[in-house]
Amino acid sequence: MSKEQSTSRDKTIAKTSIIGIFTNLLLVGFKAAVGIISNSIAVILDALNNLSDALSSLITMIGNFLAGRKPDKKHPLGHGRVEYLSAMIVAALVIYAGITAAVESVKKIITPETPDYSTVSLVIIGVAVLVKIALGLYFRTVGKKVNSSALTASGVDALFDAVLSASVLASAIVFVLTGTSLEAYVGALISLFIIKAGISMLIETLDDIVGHRADRELVDAIKRTVCEEECVHGAYDLIIHSYGPEKLVASIHVEIPDYMTADEIDDMERRIAAKVYERHKVIMTGIGIYSFNTKNDEIKSLKSRVISLIATHDSVLQVHGFHLNQDTMTVNVDIILDFATPDMRAEIESIKNELSTVFPKYNFNIVMDLDA
Repeated sequence: MSKEQSTSRDKTIAKTSIIGIFTNLLLVGFKAAVGIISNSIAVILDALNNLSDALSSLITMIGNFLAGRKPDKKHPLGHGRVEYLSAMIVAALVIYAGITAAVESVKKIITPETPDYSTVSLVIIGVAVLVKIALGLYFRTVGKKVNSSALTASGVDALFDAVLSASVLASAIVFVLTGTSLEAYVGALISLFIIKAGISMLIETLDDIVGHRADRELVDAIKRTVCEEECVHGAYDLIIHSYGPEKLVASIHVEIPDYMTADEIDDMERRIAAKVYERHKVIMTGIGIYSFNTKNDEIKSLKSRVISLIATHDSVLQVHGFHLNQDTMTVNVDIILDFATPDMRAEIESIKNELSTVFPKYNFNIVMDLDA
């Protein structure tokens, strides 16, 4: 991402967060007044929920500011992962708001109080529902546009708040028409949905922090770009690391013919790194080399037979990186096993023993790669 793009993204997140803070504070004031005047626990809890939303927007803005700091000696790849932490805090606030609403609703179920709604109260709650829907859609749209998990999480939270406010409005209308108070029960039910949404947001953010499988479309696109080089006969072992939503670094192995010189390989690596960054905004930190034989027919035959034998194992997803060191008679080969394999190490040993039996004059060094 260019400096101009990064600055624009930061400004967009800050602007959106400020709009969220201001809007939620207005809703807090109106709802708190309505809740106190009408003696409605549901409306008061809704106001507190909006207060937590304002805090969420503030946390998002602070998190984005910290994530945008320049790289330093301790953090040479920048501070982008701070955004994941801010998203996790927002998710925790959503869970807390849901638990608080559940506790207070249960209390009101046990010791009910009769609310007293006016027409003005109902209008204010209705307007609040529309405002929260608009705010939620706005946050979610901007969050996806600038790839901000914290903003997206805030958008989801705001939409759930709109559902909560709509439920409060519905229970208020039912009370006005029939005299039956349902708000405590409605609050308890909606609080469960809020807690579930918060937990889902938390799990998603933890996945970003722990590290999850890279997007398959991006992986395939990068490999296609790498294989555009005429000398590259295969691209393998692509590993992508995230240092923030807009900071991806990667490494890859490429298979090239054994006659290429160091100068030619150097030029190839630089071209690959430049094209991958230009097209996919991914920084290539390392390009490893697999050499394949182009001169010896006996080695070609051995390669075909070894790969065919390994491929007979159902647990094997891919075989690549074949290379024979004729001085030590050592065959090096990389394989990818299915994650469902019960014991990967035992499977590797089994394959190795089978190869040694069929090809006794060779030593086999098998490297297990990950299907990342």
